[in-house]
This record gives sequence, C-alpha cells and structure tokens, in this order.
Amino acid sequence: MLSSCISKEEFEALQKKQQETEASLNEANEKLDTTTKERDEALTELSALKEQVAFLKESNRSLIDNVGGLTMLTQKGAENLEMSLESLKEKDVQIKSLQDAVTRRDSVAFALVSSLKGVLGNLNDDDIEINVEKGVVYVSISDKLLFRSGSFVVTRRAKTILGKIAKILKEKSDIEFLVEGHTDSVPVKKEAIPNVIDNWDLSVKRATSVVRVLQYNFKVDPKRMTAAGRSYYNPKNSNKTRSNRAKNRRTRIVILPKLDQFTKLIEDGFAKAK
Repeated sequence: MLSSCISKEEFEALQKKQQETEASLNEANEKLDTTTKERDEALTELSALKEQVAFLKESNRSLIDNVGGLTMLTQKGAENLEMSLESLKEKDVQIKSLQDAVTRRDSVAFALVSSLKGVLGNLNDDDIEINVEKGVVYVSISDKLLFRSGSFVVTRRAKTILGKIAKILKEKSDIEFLVEGHTDSVPVKKEAIPNVIDNWDLSVKRATSVVRVLQYNFKVDPKRMTAAGRSYYNPKNSNKTRSNRAKNRRTRIVILPKLDQFTKLIEDGFAKAK
C-alpha cells in the first residue's frame, strides 16, 4: 500500500530522513546523559564547596575571636609588665637608699674608730682593742688595765685612758653607748673580793665603776650610758687556759647606732629619689 502511494525514491528519502532523525536523537540523548552527569558532579562539587566555605567562615570567626583575646591578653601583659618595671624601679630606689644609709652609717663608725685610735695611741693590742662589726664600734679594755686583781675600783692609769675615750664620746653627742663587764669562768672568792656575790655581780660592778668614772670624772651625760654585766657567758675564747681567761676578763664599750637616725637616713634617701 505504501509503495502504491509513494514512489520508491520518496520512500528511500523518508527512510534516510528517519535514520538521520534517530541518529540525531541518539546523539541528543548521549549529550543529555553527559550533561546530566556533569550537572550531578557540579552539584556535588558545589555542595562540597559550600561546606568548605562554611568551615572557612567558622575558622575565620574563631581566628578573629582569638586575635581579640590575644589583643586583650597582650594589653594586660603590657600593663602588668609596666607595673612590674615600676615596682622594680621603686625597689631599686629603696635598695640604693638603704645602701647610702649603710654607707653613711659605716663612714661615721670608721671615722669614730680613727678618732679613738688617734687619741689612744699605740697601746698593746692585748690591753685595748677597737673594731667595727655591722656598723657598731666596740672598744674592749682588759681588766688588768682597768682594775687591780680582786677589785672593781678603776686604776689611776685606766682613768687617763677613759678620759681620752670620754673626750671622743662627748664630741659625738648624738650617740649612745653600753658598758659591758665580762669575767672568766673561775668562781669569785668572796673573801678575796668583799661585797661581791658571784661573777654576775662582779661583771656588773666593774661596768658601773667605768660608767661612774665617765660620768663624774669626765662629765659624760649619764642619759647616754647603760651599764651591764655579762658574767662569763660571752667569752672571747675558751676558758680552759690561763691566757684565754685573761683575755675574757674585760670591759667593753659598745657604741650603739641610734636607730631613729638610721631610719631618718633611709627616709631622706627615699625623699631625694622621688
């Protein structure tokens, strides 16, 4: 019937056209499949990129927060450092003021030692010693120079020496001093030293004898003096030998630094540093 309706040439042309159409359709379907596949891959990649962008945004926010925190910490650290430096500066000022005060105190002490050695001359070191320990001046006088054996009465020769010491002490009217009596460990024989009970009593009586000479003979202000006895409990050496016991029997004049003056030196140093 078809062949009766159209010619062979027309049929063949239609067949060719159909084949070309089918080929085009197949090609379009292939392109569609490819495009669909590419679209799906693009969507997958887009989703991954969105996740990455979200992660980067969150990371960026965290970094900003951390930077803000670090800025605050850095600022606080700088303030703490400044406070520490200021504190160190104040401590340096305090240390320098203390050092200056100690230096001035020691200078006064050494000047006093020089004056005492100057007026006393070249006495035997066993009879009299002058030294400085931690800003305190010590004048140690042997008992054989101050007293006769078995007595607490100051000898005439000793009064001459005490007079020279008194001259220096009177010139330094702003200092106070302690007169200490020291004995050896041999018990006192009451029959040998009347009115003396024991070594405590002897050490005190010898100290007060020296104080009385300084006060009454050389007009040293008694308000500046203190008399004390140490018995044999603060020896220079062991009491086992005769020579050591002789060294332990002594009277010591301790020239005391006035703490209020030392404190004033420190306060003056602080005031100058501000």
